[in-house]
Amino acid sequence: MSGQSLFARLEPLLPRVRRPVQYVGGEGNSTVKPWDSAAVRWCLMYPDAYEIGLPNQGLQILYEILNEQPDVLAERTYSVWPDLEALLREHGLPQFTVDAHRAVGDFDLLGVSFATELGYTNLLTALDLAGISLHAAERTDADPLVVAGGHAAFNPEPIATFVDAVVLGDGEQAVLGITDVVRAWKAAGSPGGRGELLHRLACRRLVYVPAFYDVSYRPDGRIRSVTRNRDDVPARPSKHTLSDLDSWPYPKAPLVPLAETVHERMSVEIFRGCTRGCRFCQAGMITRPVRERNIATIGAMVDAGLRATGFSEVGLLSLSSADHTEIGEIATGLADRYEGANVSLSLPSTRVDAFNVTLANEFSRNGRRSGLTFAPEGGSERLRRVINKMVSAEDLVRTVSTAYAHGWRQVKLYFMCGLPTETDEDVLEIADLAREVIRAGRRVSGQRDIRCTVSIGGFVPKPHTPFQWVGQAPHEVTDARLKLLRDAVRADREVGRAIGFRYHDGRPGIIEGLLARGDRRVAAVIERVWRDGGRFDGWNEYFSFERWESACAAELEPLGVSLDWFTTRERDEREVLAWDHLDAGLDRDWLWADWQDALSGNELDDCRWTPCYDCGVCPTMGTDTQIGPTGRRLLPVLAVSNLQGPGSGQAERPQPAIQPDPATTPRLAPAPVGSGAAT
Repeated sequence: MSGQSLFARLEPLLPRVRRPVQYVGGEGNSTVKPWDSAAVRWCLMYPDAYEIGLPNQGLQILYEILNEQPDVLAERTYSVWPDLEALLREHGLPQFTVDAHRAVGDFDLLGVSFATELGYTNLLTALDLAGISLHAAERTDADPLVVAGGHAAFNPEPIATFVDAVVLGDGEQAVLGITDVVRAWKAAGSPGGRGELLHRLACRRLVYVPAFYDVSYRPDGRIRSVTRNRDDVPARPSKHTLSDLDSWPYPKAPLVPLAETVHERMSVEIFRGCTRGCRFCQAGMITRPVRERNIATIGAMVDAGLRATGFSEVGLLSLSSADHTEIGEIATGLADRYEGANVSLSLPSTRVDAFNVTLANEFSRNGRRSGLTFAPEGGSERLRRVINKMVSAEDLVRTVSTAYAHGWRQVKLYFMCGLPTETDEDVLEIADLAREVIRAGRRVSGQRDIRCTVSIGGFVPKPHTPFQWVGQAPHEVTDARLKLLRDAVRADREVGRAIGFRYHDGRPGIIEGLLARGDRRVAAVIERVWRDGGRFDGWNEYFSFERWESACAAELEPLGVSLDWFTTRERDEREVLAWDHLDAGLDRDWLWADWQDALSGNELDDCRWTPCYDCGVCPTMGTDTQIGPTGRRLLPVLAVSNLQGPGSGQAERPQPAIQPDPATTPRLAPAPVGSGAAT
């Protein structure tokens, strides 16, 4: 019978697996609703381990929004580790939710949020365990609709075979719109089956349905065209953009895990989008424009979240949190409000040009003084101009010197290897910077216990960025440069021991590049890798480059293309790219012009404070940059010392102490496009 709990059959298996607590559910603020009273039932999946997936902000937001609807039910599922997968297969148990341990195949919709392309094989595991056909074309009306979303779904073509539909962009309003269509379709008796349901969703511009678009190829392997095969669906499906984040203060009651997760904190997204224009950054490009939450909303969300969870750390999240126009007031207001309450604040990595000691002191006032993280990204100043990361070596040294002089002892610097136009000399300048950081820190602090950790990630060209045409550096080149850098750091006996060095080899990045810029032909590679045992490709202990390389040879080379063809090959300006028919708002000609500016070393300022650069997002999407300041201050809240979480997860959800009134909260209207006025 649909919707029945599988826990009685699952429980005897759990003592035989690693960390069984991740499968039992019952987290604080989780929701279990009656099956029979729900008109629409969603299963939300993060295709990675529980410890990675549970803190995911996007999934938590959708989970709460859907469960707020009286006749909608939403539960969560995560990828099961291979030990439990084997036991589920042995005992005939399907993929299940952690909330009520219901079979995933019983739900109306399976919504899968992809933060990285390396989670694609985990989707296939979940589908197969759930008894859902891997191929969308083979599913019946009894199967859930498989709906993909997340940043890694902005080029869904490599998984087009496996998903029924794709949500591009912000999901809050989209999932409610999808729910409305599914509810009406079911109430009418499900006319026309799943094909008609998908048609209705596509015509409402809620989703992209790959089956409604045909791809043709040229003799040389390049795409000739992607065209719709139904006249009534959009020629270019476009992304969803949520405006007025203050009206969507989610999650109001974040989940409190029972098992250890990668982030043991409560998080508040303080703004969405970024217009800094880093040319490598897909997230910054596809989430434009900038939309800030005002200081009052942020204060209300922090207070409500702390009361609902009992966490002692609050992370203020965005792509560049220190760029919030009220960040100083937010930091001071929250530090004042929670002084003596054992509540600490944290920011993600800080831009060098956005750091100041006052801000850092406010964030560490009520908690421990942890290390600071900065992301120069490129080793040399020339390379930073190429990627539009406008930070000089002098800026970096001056910033970290200020931090060391004010009591910090640990700084982490994040760089990428394999960037466009990069040379060995560019990478070796990372060692020079790290050495100068240590020397400057010792000089200004008078101490020798100064540490600097250099963390290196491999560059992967991503769709919808100015670097989408770039030939990716071969993994042999990346690995050789990393070895040169490591040797250069270790060779300096004076400061070498004070510099930590962390890096990933280049092979996983090549596979990520294949999946990021692949087309529908790559689906056969993904399926072969999965059938050969591919699981958890984002984890070093499970990733096998040889398995992917072998699958590419078997599936792609007979078609006249290859792994290198998809990754290290440079594209020309007019080549049809696999994602060109999907509209992220960005003008293709503008992206190409920015790529040419990169080759010339021309920098581009943040359009929040300068005239519009005509990237295309605002006029195409009907959106505007939304920023402050509002001129408001955070007020103290009562009974701060009594903050505590629900413990059992059954406590009534409290209302925020501060409710911003849209009628009285001042907002600065966006300036007209191209006016030159700062918004």
